[in-house]
Amino acid sequence: MTAATFAPDSRLVDAVVPSPNHGIRQGFAQPDMILLHYTGMRDAETALQRLCEPGSEVSAHYFVLTDGRIVQCVPEVRRAWHAGEAYWAGETDINSRSIGIEIVNPGHDFGYPDFTDAQITAVIALCRDVLARRPIPSFCVLAHSDVAPTRKQDPGEKFPWRRLAAEGVGDWVEPEAIANDGPTLARGDQGPEVHELQSELAAYGYGIDATSRYDSLTGLVVAAFQRHFRPACVDGQADISTRKTLSRLLMNRRVGA
Repeated sequence: MTAATFAPDSRLVDAVVPSPNHGIRQGFAQPDMILLHYTGMRDAETALQRLCEPGSEVSAHYFVLTDGRIVQCVPEVRRAWHAGEAYWAGETDINSRSIGIEIVNPGHDFGYPDFTDAQITAVIALCRDVLARRPIPSFCVLAHSDVAPTRKQDPGEKFPWRRLAAEGVGDWVEPEAIANDGPTLARGDQGPEVHELQSELAAYGYGIDATSRYDSLTGLVVAAFQRHFRPACVDGQADISTRKTLSRLLMNRRVGA
């Protein structure tokens, strides 16, 4: 398939700007995941140009500007190149199973401003549109940092996952309040509590083995979890708030299964 124009998949699309950077979905006839990113570049024009530049080897299905306009770059049926090296729930080819949405924001390297209300409104509407057409479970609406915690932070702790969940997009429980007392697991700890934490993270979908050792990978995975589900404090340490929030998410999934 060339970069020729195509009919948009969503009625919400304001413009089609085709990218040549895509391929055939491998092993997944239909996507079963939505992956949210920020662009992480200084301005929208540069980010969109890179997603559509031949040879850049990056792309996404959708691109949401700060004023809420939505651009489609790759048809949903095709495999866009947005996740990179990633893992979720036993799968490593996240591009083949996902729809990628890039949200214009310069990210942590360039000041990390708040997302605009127009953007979030547009992202919610777009996700709801995709979910109306595709059987994607709530726990498969994810952050780039969830599937690539050693490499990525986006869309980051400022992204309002609570607001999305209130509109029926994504998984959420109200985070357990942060308390100054109680045990905290951190780098260098080991034992059955660390094993339980790692097992629960893996059960949710994160790429981590239950080694019983709180190593650097464990800290990065915990930080990714916090960015998504307990954004008030992202420190990579598993305090009571983090662990109870994770346990409640897993319990809700079991109840809803």
